[in-house]
Order: sequence, then structure tokens, then C-alpha cells
Amino acid sequence: MKARGSFLVVLCAVVAIVLSGCKGANGGTKVSATGSIYECLVVMPSRPLANPQEVVSASAYAENIATTYDMVKAVMGADMPCLPQMEPYFNLTHVAPAAFDDFLKPTRNVLIIDIDPNRYTQTKAKYSIDYWSHPQAVYRIQVPDDEAFIAYWTAHGEEMRDWFVKQEIDRQKQFYRASTAKDARAALQKRIGIDMLIPEDYMLIQDTILTSNSEAVSVIWCCNNKGPMRRDLVVYSYPYTDEKTFTPDYLNAKRDAVLGKIITASVPGSYMGTEYKVFPPQMRVIQADPYKAEVRGLWKIYNGEAMGGPYVSHTCIDEVNHRVITAEVYVLAPGQKKRNALRQAEAILYTLVLPQQMNELEEVIVSQDK
Repeated sequence: MKARGSFLVVLCAVVAIVLSGCKGANGGTKVSATGSIYECLVVMPSRPLANPQEVVSASAYAENIATTYDMVKAVMGADMPCLPQMEPYFNLTHVAPAAFDDFLKPTRNVLIIDIDPNRYTQTKAKYSIDYWSHPQAVYRIQVPDDEAFIAYWTAHGEEMRDWFVKQEIDRQKQFYRASTAKDARAALQKRIGIDMLIPEDYMLIQDTILTSNSEAVSVIWCCNNKGPMRRDLVVYSYPYTDEKTFTPDYLNAKRDAVLGKIITASVPGSYMGTEYKVFPPQMRVIQADPYKAEVRGLWKIYNGEAMGGPYVSHTCIDEVNHRVITAEVYVLAPGQKKRNALRQAEAILYTLVLPQQMNELEEVIVSQDK
């Protein structure tokens, strides 16, 4: 009886700890978030704009803007670049503020735009993580009138959209931490000297060194070929000898040279290459220190089957070994939507740890003057 009583005490304590750790930012116990990845609930009034033709927007859909909600849709629901078919950054659901009840509050991604001259005299913006549910991202914009909202959204709309994208990528990264492919990670660490959270359902296909333009290129190739959709991860490194490495032409040419040698189709003489005519690759700097460039584009099989799809690559410098590291994911999903699959695979790239980062020591404060 004493043993059983002790067990019940311990069990109650554990339950109490779990429940106390599941409280949201506004108090109360967290519930599981509702909705799918890359879906967003927009809570805001939708009123006609007085002069829609005067609205300045970075979106290509500016000519279709007629209401306050249309401005949000033009950015959040814009077509994601470099996909073979049109798919938006986010699938949106719009509700008026009065309809935002307890049933909708646990939604995974929530954008709240509160326009109220009686409550606000200036523009404020803030975000919350796991406010009503988990995992959840909530972004609030509080403005006194439509003009203030237009000004804020014109200046920060795309920045806010990127914030929601980052939340989805961070969630996927946390999911990958639970279980990884040990053999693939070990091969990556040994061959290229970096680490990455390669999911456990990715199989190591190739671990090799090949020659490209008289350079020794180390290559690791992994693949998830389960189900009707295929996802691949290719990581390769080569000597860093020229600052011109980080240009679109150089990175695209290197991609074609490396992947064209290792990835083929069933037809003899076929090889993977980059699609330049329909959607030319797009490059942007996504990180300054350490420097990291992103390239998005479409791949295709040349001299073979009609196969292709989207890809994303990150390229950075291994400062310890003076080498360039490129990690790329690409998707093959004939007849299917590809945004979610590509985004999920893309999250792997954000887990890359360079040698100089492995060797960094966190600063420890041993004493401090008061």
C-alpha cells in the first residue's frame, strides 16, 4: 500500500509538471494547433480603398487591390517563386474580427490586423509564439485607420510574410531533431566535415569524390523515395579560390557540372540540369555572418524522360578548410502540388552546421562588476 501510494504521488507530480509546462502566453493550458502547414488565418476588416490605384505594393498583384484584405492577399497569397505550377506562399482564410472566436483561436498561423481609431493613436506591431495553442505563430498589427495600415503593410508586408515562413521552417527543424539518419550524418561529417539533421527516412545513395573542372568535389547524396513523392538531398564541396564563386552564373554552372555527373535517368546519356528558359534560377543572400546564399529554380532531365521539379540550394564557406559548401534539396512529384514537400525538405538546409560553428565556444561570464 505504501509503495502504491508513493507511485500515485509521483504520478500526480509528473502530471502537474506536464500541465504547468503546457500553459500558453495568456495563461491556461495549451491545446494542439489546428490547421495545416502553410495555412494562415487573417483576422481583419475588409473595406474598399478610397484610391486603390495609388497604393504602392511590392506585389505583382497590385492592379487587383481594391480592399484592405486584398492588400494582405496580394502578399501572403502571392505565388511562391520557382514552382512548376502556381502555388501561394500561404493558403489564406479570412474572417472579420467579430467572427474570431474560441474555435478559431488555436489556428496554427494567425495574422490579426486591428484597425480602430478609438483604441490606437499610432501603429504598433508585435508577435507571439504559442499564445493560444502549440505550435502557433500570431502576428498583430494595431493601427488607428486604413491609411496607417496601408503605410505599414507597404513597408513591412513581405517582411512579415517571411516571419511566418521562418516559423514553419523552425517547426520542421524541431521535428527533424527527434530522429535522424545516423549513417548519412556520419558520412556527411566524414566526407565534407559538416553536420546536418538528415531525417531518418533519407537513405544514403552516394558518398564519393568526383572531378569537376579539374577540382576535387566531395559529394553526399541522400534520398527519400517513399510513397508517390520523392525528395533528394545533395551536399557537395569544392575549394574556395575565387570571390566570384558567389555569383548566379558561377553557382548555376557548378550545379550543372556536379549534379549532371551523378544524377541520370533510365535513358542512356540523360542527365540532370537546370531549367533556364521558363523560370530562371533566383539567387538571394539569406545570411550575412556566416555568409549564405540561396538559389531557387527548376531542374529537368536532359536527353531523357520528361522529368523535372523545383529545387532550393544554400551555399556558404567552410572557413576552416577553405572550401565552398552547397547543400541542395529537390523534389520529384509528377502531377502533385509541391510547395509543402519542398518547404519541408528545405528546412533540412537550415540545420547545416559549418566547421567554424562546431568549434565556437559560448562566452562564459566568470565575474561581473556591479
